[in-house]
Amino acid sequence: MGKKKVVSEEEISEELVLPSENDVLGIVVKMLGYDRVLVKCQDGYERICRIRGKLKRKLWIRVGDVVLVSPWDFQRESRGDVIWRYTKGQVEYLRRNGLLILQ
Repeated sequence: MGKKKVVSEEEISEELVLPSENDVLGIVVKMLGYDRVLVKCQDGYERICRIRGKLKRKLWIRVGDVVLVSPWDFQRESRGDVIWRYTKGQVEYLRRNGLLILQ
């Protein structure tokens, strides 16, 4: 098994995933180890979130990154899944259009 390739910021596709009615934007506050992060979400909750395997294998998530969180059906206020990480350019787009109000 070879080394896993981590995608750099420039190589990420410029596809922009906007939040749906069930998803919420948030900022990574703390790395908890393995595939878990603590995310401060726009709806006022801090959630312990899992990083999806597809995302975990492709790119790194760091403290301060803006992510898209899908809260679980149960434990909605405390748990969720990270389904997307935004690049710096995408974060600026979200701020200009009023979708991101944190920070």
